[in-house]
Amino acid sequence: MKHCSHKKGYMMKIIGLLILAVFYAVYIGKMILQKRKGIQTDQMAKGKQKTKIFYIELTMKTATYSVVAAEVLSLLFIPPYLPQTLVAVGVVLGFIGDILFTVSVVTMKDSWRAGIAENDKTEIITNGIYSISRNPAFLAFDCVYAGLLLIAFNWVLLAFSVFAMTMLHLQILQEEMFLSKTFGAEYEVYKSKVRRYIGRK
Repeated sequence: MKHCSHKKGYMMKIIGLLILAVFYAVYIGKMILQKRKGIQTDQMAKGKQKTKIFYIELTMKTATYSVVAAEVLSLLFIPPYLPQTLVAVGVVLGFIGDILFTVSVVTMKDSWRAGIAENDKTEIITNGIYSISRNPAFLAFDCVYAGLLLIAFNWVLLAFSVFAMTMLHLQILQEEMFLSKTFGAEYEVYKSKVRRYIGRK
């Protein structure tokens, strides 16, 4: 019985690697498609003066790279720890994150950027998934982080996950200030109707 439980646990970890692979396949695939159109998707800490935005983006970039390494190592080498019920919840959360992220970047079309595009004019997307969440792509990151944490729980991964999620939230706050400054009343109206993470007001 114990052997069967461990076997299921390791199967869940393989599924966890699949969740991670799908998420970043969508991320990198979208960047490649936009690059072919001459669009620089990755704006993280690039072409910016050494301001607060620069340091937040640089720290967030470091956090997101670090947490991926911690997730992969945890999935590969750390034995199953949490009860199977919680691991199953993690799997569901992870796949929700994959779906949410895919829908988010598809809905954004060529306006999707990673980071604040100070010199790259885009438009506010308010339809589809963005009609119920101002930041569905960030929410997707959080779902994947939380899901993988449940699948391959350990204290080091918990620390990396909390750090990455905190930096994502700080990035959202910076982007909101930028959007408010750039789009003015148009963004403020949108902000008054749709919540930061999920739900309408």
